[in-house]
Order: sequence, then C-alpha cells, then structure tokens
Amino acid sequence: MSDTVIFDAESRALVGKGAARAARRNGRVPAVVYGANKDPEPITIDPRQLRAARMQPSFFATLFDVSLDGNKQQVLCRDLQLHPVTDQPMHADFLRVTDSTRINVEIPVIFTNEEESPGLKSGGVLNIVRYEVEVMCRAGAIPDDIVVDLTGLEVGDSVHISSITLPDGVKPTIDRDFTIATIAAPTVAIVEDDVDEDAEGEDADGADESGEDDGEEDDS
Repeated sequence: MSDTVIFDAESRALVGKGAARAARRNGRVPAVVYGANKDPEPITIDPRQLRAARMQPSFFATLFDVSLDGNKQQVLCRDLQLHPVTDQPMHADFLRVTDSTRINVEIPVIFTNEEESPGLKSGGVLNIVRYEVEVMCRAGAIPDDIVVDLTGLEVGDSVHISSITLPDGVKPTIDRDFTIATIAAPTVAIVEDDVDEDAEGEDADGADESGEDDGEEDDS
C-alpha cells in the first residue's frame, strides 16, 4: 500500500452545530476521533488534505494518521458528510485502530485477463454483480483489492467468492457463496434483409407487360 496520509489536526473545545459551523467558517473541517475504549476527541482538519485523500481509491478502506499536538493516531474514516451542492467535506468520523484491530471494510474488485476469456472474445459480456466485497480483516492487513482472473471463462460461467484466493485472515462478511460476476451471452439484435417479394413481382410483371407492348405489331 502507499505511504500513510497524515492529517494535521487541531483540537476544538466546543461541539455541536454552532461550533461546527464556526470551524468551517475558519476554513477547517470539523471531525471526531473515537473508539479503542477512549473518549471521543473533537478535532478539525485541513479540508485540502481531506479532499486530496478522498480522491484516492478505497478511501474508506485506507489507514490514515491523525497528528494532534505531536501525537499520531492511526484511524479509518467511517463516515464523511459532504455538502449537497458543492460536494465539499462538511464533517468526518474517524475510528481509532491498531494493526491488530479487526474491522469490516469494503474492498474494490478488479478483473484481469479479459483477453484470455473465450467467452468475452466470442462476444460475451462481463456482467459485474459486485464492484466491492465487504470483508473482515486486521486493520494492518487491509488488501488493496480483490482480483478476479477471467482466464478460460466461457459464456454462461460465473465467478463466486469461493473461487477467489483471499489473503490470510481476510474473510467475507457474507456466509453464502455469492456471485461476483458472470459471462453473459451477447445481446445483439439480428438484422435481416426483408425482401418485398410482392413488390419485386409487380416490377417484374410491369417489365413483362412493357415488353409485350413493345413487341405488338401495328396493323395499320
């Protein structure tokens, strides 16, 4: 995984909607750090740091460091409220974790070797059922992604979670053997050249009649 992003935090003594609005007016994003059997800590962070982090893939499955008064806490973002119009961060909730903390996170699914799938090469369509899979794992061992190898898959084949090799200690939160993707048959409409035989017949008859008229002798 990439280097851990550090959020430079400042303590905020007041909580509530009024205090949160005041923090935003001062160019900060109000947030709270909670968990690990410790009291919640109201903080503010730099919105530029938060926006940059949010642009990275797997934001909610990425470990961050919150630096407050020279001390760092390892956290996961569990909730991020955005402005409904500007899409700017309004408030964030961070969960304290250690490398051994077991958590539920959603991991993105990626697909490889599409060119090695006979079903896709013959015109089949990759029907993705799950773009993310929720798993339970240690905070210090969150996988970057879940890789699905499409090599050899034919039209009608399905990929289930049981066919995916997950890292040690990583388990899906759903007990059943659910489907991740299928190779569906192509849905291409068959276009036929309709021939209007009656119209052709009329053209042919017209040509015959024209030919007979041209062939008549003038008795006069």
